[in-house]
Amino acid sequence: MSTSAPTRAAAGPAADPALAPAEQQGRMTHRQILSALSGMLLAMFVAFLSSTVVSNALPTIITDLHGTQSQYTWVVTATLLASTASTPIWGKLADLFSKKLLIQIAIVIFIAGSMLAGLSQSVPTLIGWRVLQGLGLGGLQALVQIAMAAMISPRERGRYSGFLGGTMAVATVGGPLIGGLLVDTSWLGWRWCFYVGVPFALAALVLLQRTLHLPVTKRKVTIDYLGAAFLTAGVSLLLIWVTLAGDSFAWASVETALFVGGGVLAIAAFIVTELRAPEPIVPLRLFRDRTTTLAIIASVAIGVAMFGSTVFLGQYLQISRGYSPTAAGLLTIPMVGGLLVSSTISGILITRTGRWKRFLVAGSVLVAIGFGLLSTIDHATNMVLLGVFLAVLGIGIGMTMQNLVLAVQNTVAASDLGAASSAVAFFRSLGGTIGVSVLGAVLSSRVGTLIQSGLADIPGAAAAAGSGEVGLATLNDAPAPIRALIEVSYGDATGRIFLISALLSIVTILAIVLIREVPLRTESGDQRLQSEIVDGDSTAAVDDELAGGPRTAVRSVSQS
Repeated sequence: MSTSAPTRAAAGPAADPALAPAEQQGRMTHRQILSALSGMLLAMFVAFLSSTVVSNALPTIITDLHGTQSQYTWVVTATLLASTASTPIWGKLADLFSKKLLIQIAIVIFIAGSMLAGLSQSVPTLIGWRVLQGLGLGGLQALVQIAMAAMISPRERGRYSGFLGGTMAVATVGGPLIGGLLVDTSWLGWRWCFYVGVPFALAALVLLQRTLHLPVTKRKVTIDYLGAAFLTAGVSLLLIWVTLAGDSFAWASVETALFVGGGVLAIAAFIVTELRAPEPIVPLRLFRDRTTTLAIIASVAIGVAMFGSTVFLGQYLQISRGYSPTAAGLLTIPMVGGLLVSSTISGILITRTGRWKRFLVAGSVLVAIGFGLLSTIDHATNMVLLGVFLAVLGIGIGMTMQNLVLAVQNTVAASDLGAASSAVAFFRSLGGTIGVSVLGAVLSSRVGTLIQSGLADIPGAAAAAGSGEVGLATLNDAPAPIRALIEVSYGDATGRIFLISALLSIVTILAIVLIREVPLRTESGDQRLQSEIVDGDSTAAVDDELAGGPRTAVRSVSQS
């Protein structure tokens, strides 16, 4: 039956699904799915491209703006924190409103944040606009996977998740290369790292409007703004404390008590709010499910390890090893290639066999091994060995990240797909935010110790350094001996953060081993949702988002 026919039959408990149009059944053909994925994958490409372009340019940005190591960390943390705090809100909105419209709004916010960040004249201003950029990024990360879950059954999703992994890989490879070329081109410069994604984002908006058509469940809307505020406040206070303690104030101090006490109280208030809210941002009932709870624990650990360590890889390659931004991007290809191959192959095999846990276990073990190998690097590590270590890490990440989301989406109710998917993304981003802050503080402390030790061993270096701080902010203007000391100190200190990441990866392994494997469902999220509506005790209306399509009333059978 042609999907362009405007006629829609009233749906009800007695309706014959075999006679209903495919859109009402929640089914899409392979061609329709690929068409719909085109716009979403381009949106994801924009998000990952922007992240990788900027991360590779950060050493140049911070030195040009005379920023510090703490500010380097916060340029990354600000985006991750905003993304983390907004992800559950986007997920909840996806359960209430049009997923397509929300993705388009997230893209517009992301474009605005990127353009304004490119105009920044100071590091604090850049951090502020990176927050706006993070709000859009949180929406893109959560909503694309939610929309995929609505269109495609868990059993079939593996073959399509390979496209998502491929998009991530292309953006991760292309981002550093494009960023390096922009930074190394005198008449463009690092500001174009924020502008380069705008044409892709505009194209994604047009594609989404033309290709993505999903039913929308209409019901009374209640957004838990208070819970979102408490969550953001609690996480922000604790992260600011971790970043500033030991530098701006002592670990044991009044400031520490205020930050930690305020953060704990805010999180406690968040939990109380979620228990009482009619539409909680993070439904606590999700944690009753063993798979969801363990997947979230694994996501936090892998987020800390992955985001918190890889974000400093570009800094290691450029500051310590002296590579240009372009060369630093090329040197990460082994990790990205491993991610691309493993995510694609594991997705295909999961679709064919219906078994997914073995890939999660193998991937988590490889992540721990990869970080363990990377913990041995210093300022003189052989670059071929570094490439092998990165390839092992990339293979592990490719087998783990997307499949954790798949495991959760396979177990929760269809009405909770948005909240559950965003919960996993939220805790992974939260882990990444914590990782960047904590590991950044560890790196800064270790670098400071090595520099102070090195200054005592270089005749006249202490006098040349004067009373000012010696570190990333003074790299460009430092005398040659001190500059060499800074570079060596960053190289020797980086291995420590990879060691911490390896230890945290053990938590991921234990959580995944304890997950119970459940056979993958064969119904899409929309099919399951319509079944739940028919069998549930609420009244909803399905809005056929096809152009000009009329609404179809769907009334459920009330349970006595």
